[in-house]
Amino acid sequence: MMADFGQDALLSILSHLVFIGLSFWALQATRLDQLLKPNHVFQARLLFVLLSIAIGSSVSNFFLDYLLWSRQLPLLLQ
Repeated sequence: MMADFGQDALLSILSHLVFIGLSFWALQATRLDQLLKPNHVFQARLLFVLLSIAIGSSVSNFFLDYLLWSRQLPLLLQ
């Protein structure tokens, strides 16, 4: 029972890190520098990181919820 909690926690951490990394990589293809004020490099980088975290966490939560629901689906047929 406790091992399941540990596995779920590890899966959640890894999922969040992977999707945050993927969103950071994907956001690098955008031209956000055209939307931001010049000479505000630190603020632009911070915005970039925060957007990556927000997008990556949302996508990760979606996949983790989907995984949880797919695990619970056999309980419907009991």
